[in-house]
Amino acid sequence: MSDLRVRFAPSPTGYLHIGGARTALFNYLLARQCGGTFVLRIEDTDVERSTQESVDAILQAMDWLGLDYDEGPYYQSERFDLYRSKIEQLLREGKAYKCYCSSEELDAKREAALASGGKPQYDGTCRDLSQERPDQPYVVRFRSQRDGVTAFDDAIKGHICFSNAELDDMIIQRSDGTPTYNFVVVVDDAEMGMTLVIRGDDHVNNTPRQIQIYQALGYAVPQFAHVPMILGADKKRLSKRHGATSVMAYRELGFLPEALVNYLVRLGWSHGDEEIFSKDELIAKFGIAQVGRSASVFNPDKLLWLNEHYIKTGDSQRLGALLREYLTAQGIDSHAGPDAAAVVRTLQDRSRTLVEMAEKAAFYYLSEPLYDEAAQKKFLTAAQRPLLQALREALAVCSFDATGIEGAFQQVVQQAGVKFGQLGQPARVALSGSTSAPGIQEVVQVLGRERCLQRLDQVLQRFCSAA
Repeated sequence: MSDLRVRFAPSPTGYLHIGGARTALFNYLLARQCGGTFVLRIEDTDVERSTQESVDAILQAMDWLGLDYDEGPYYQSERFDLYRSKIEQLLREGKAYKCYCSSEELDAKREAALASGGKPQYDGTCRDLSQERPDQPYVVRFRSQRDGVTAFDDAIKGHICFSNAELDDMIIQRSDGTPTYNFVVVVDDAEMGMTLVIRGDDHVNNTPRQIQIYQALGYAVPQFAHVPMILGADKKRLSKRHGATSVMAYRELGFLPEALVNYLVRLGWSHGDEEIFSKDELIAKFGIAQVGRSASVFNPDKLLWLNEHYIKTGDSQRLGALLREYLTAQGIDSHAGPDAAAVVRTLQDRSRTLVEMAEKAAFYYLSEPLYDEAAQKKFLTAAQRPLLQALREALAVCSFDATGIEGAFQQVVQQAGVKFGQLGQPARVALSGSTSAPGIQEVVQVLGRERCLQRLDQVLQRFCSAA
């Protein structure tokens, strides 16, 4: 085991989105590669917006992606006593102070600063007050350094330096007594022994403020690695307007977790020209040094291509169990029909998602196929009746395996003196409802003798009656 300790710390104010999942994945892979520790922490200090539903959704998404963690989940809402004690420490040591400025006063200060061409920073009105005001509400502000610079070496972006004059005295405790994000994240990362903080680069501007808090509390400062954001095709930050951004939405759309994991890791990280990686390969090959500094563009078509690959090469038993879930979601009872793994094997080469596979597999389980009108009118007529009747009779007596079924078709074709397609297409439509089903002999074998005969009887009676 190494000393590496990394964490994923989502806020439970919504579902786990694509950007958060990629951050979690990078932390997970590095921890597994180095024999380090991967910690899950739920940052639920925003009491009004945090929900148990969101917590459950995050945990469910982590589980679905296979990102198992070594410690946690820890909840910030259970650690308020620790945060208060650290705020009291800073107040005692003069490294924080109480600010009595009202929200109206602060708004006026910001407007005045903007009007004069300055930045809307807090002007330090209460920074050096000599007397407390016990009857007035207050927030607690961190006494930031005014001179010099705060700098750090980012594992992805390189050396980053901020002028301390640009950093105002941020609030670390609200007027209701609850601590703020930029404060608690420092306390938690330090107290939990994080050695590397991998997170989105929207946190870069928070980092110098947090470094000063580490130093004020006497904590060691961890290394930081800020991952560039993910953009949509229009080069704007990925959002709902670009399509699904929630991890579990992709599950509902029929994507496999290994496809999403494989795709997410390639958003910003590369290993030569390789595109397809198993999780074990990712653990062996992943490195922060190979994460690029520029933003990545989310490409739904590339994700779909990967998903198609994993369906095509996946284990049919596992995919069969998953297929049943999607059939159920479409209102189809899959328990009375053929073996789901056998159904999967007929559709793996022609399905890009499990939703698509379920739609194509529906005919196997319905009591009667939903017939495509154009295909029915073309292939299920009185003219095809002799061929379908002969096929029905041959299938009733043949051995019901691949060899026997092939022999039954050949027998009918030879006796009728027709080409195979002249029998195959009417049979495909009769048994599946359309012309786009898998190979007809595969369909026959998977459906089973009883269902094939039943469907042929229905078609002969309903569509192919003699004129």
